[in-house]
Amino acid sequence: MKITSVELQAKNKNRVNVHVDGTYRFSLDVFQLGELGIKVGRDYSEAELVEIERESQFGKLYSRALVWAFTRPHSERETRDYLRRVSLPRRKKNGELTDATPPDIGERVLERLTQKGYVNDLRFTQFWIENRNLTKGVSRRKLNAELMSKGITSGMINEVLAESGRSEDDELRKVIAKKASHYPDEQKLIAYLARQGFAYDDIKSALNDSE
Repeated sequence: MKITSVELQAKNKNRVNVHVDGTYRFSLDVFQLGELGIKVGRDYSEAELVEIERESQFGKLYSRALVWAFTRPHSERETRDYLRRVSLPRRKKNGELTDATPPDIGERVLERLTQKGYVNDLRFTQFWIENRNLTKGVSRRKLNAELMSKGITSGMINEVLAESGRSEDDELRKVIAKKASHYPDEQKLIAYLARQGFAYDDIKSALNDSE
C-alpha cells in the first residue's frame, strides 16, 4: 500500500491528512510527519499503517492534553482521569460513535506530560495550597482531604505546608471574618467552622479574641 498524498488540514494547519492508495487513512501533526518519515510514494504494509494510526491517536490525545494541562497545574491522578474520560467513544454530529483511544496510549501521553514537566505533583500541590490560602480561609484538615483526593501523598502535603508559611489561626480568622455575619448564633458558627475542619479549641480561642 502506498502513500498517495499528504495534505494540510483546512481548519488546523498543524495537522495533515494522509491518503493511502487514494483514500484518506489517518491524520498526523506536522512534527510526527517528520519523525515518522511519512512521504508520498512510500510503501507500507497493513501492520505498519496500523502502527502509524496508533501514532495518530497519540498525537491527537497529546495535543488535547497539552491544552488542558496549560489551563492550570494538575496532579497526575487528575490528568490520568481526564485522559480516561476523553478517550471514551463520543457521538459525532451525524450520530456515529468515534473509536475509543486505547488505555496504553493514554498512559504514554501521561508519561510524556510528566517527562516534559507539564504535569508535576509537587508544583500542583504548591499551586493548590497557595491558591486556597489566597482566595479564602481553609483548614489544614480540609486541604489534606482535597489534595489526597487528587492523589497527593500525605508526605508531600506536609512538606509543602511546612514550606508555605501558612497559619491555621490566620486561615480560621479569615473564615470567621467572612462568615460570622451569617451566623448570629455563635453555636451555629462554631458548628460551621468545625465542619470546615478547624479544631474546637482553636475556634473558641479565635472567637474569644474577636470579641
